[in-house]
Amino acid sequence: MSAEVAEGEEVVKPDSAVMREMSKKAAWSVSSCKPGNGVNLLRDDNLDTFWQSDGAQPHLVNIQFQKKVKLQLLGIYVDYKLDESYTPNKISIRVGNGFRDLKEIKLVELVEPVGWTYIPLCANESSSWFDRFQDASWRAKYMDRRQWIHITISSYSHEPKR
Repeated sequence: MSAEVAEGEEVVKPDSAVMREMSKKAAWSVSSCKPGNGVNLLRDDNLDTFWQSDGAQPHLVNIQFQKKVKLQLLGIYVDYKLDESYTPNKISIRVGNGFRDLKEIKLVELVEPVGWTYIPLCANESSSWFDRFQDASWRAKYMDRRQWIHITISSYSHEPKR
C-alpha cells in the first residue's frame, strides 16, 4: 500500500522543527456533507472521526486564510482499510489568493493509502525539494504567499469494505 505523488515527487514526513501547523488559522468549508459528518470533523484532531461528503462528485474542500501565508506542505489522513464509504483516489490541489485566480499545482493519485500522506505545495519541484527548502534563499524565491487552497476529490477507490 502506498501513496504516490504525480510528477515523480516524493511524499515526505514533515520535520516539526522546520514547519509550523497553519491550518487552525484558516476558515474551512466543504461542498457537501452527510449529517453528523461535517467540516468540523476535518479539524478535530481525532482520527476516529471523519468528514463524509454527500451528493454528486467532485467533492471540494476550501481552506481560506485571512492574509497571505507561505504554505509548504499539505497533510491528509486517509485509511483505505477502515473507510466506511469511499477512499479518495485522485486529488487536485489548486492555490491562489482568491477563488478567481486559483491555479492547479498538484494532481495526486493515492493508491490504497493508510495513514498520513504529505503533499509538497511547491509547483514543479523535484523529489529533492525538501532538502532545498532548508535554504532560506530558496524559500524566498520559490515559496509564494497564498491565501486560498482548493482541494478537489475527483475520484474514489470504489472497493467495498472487507
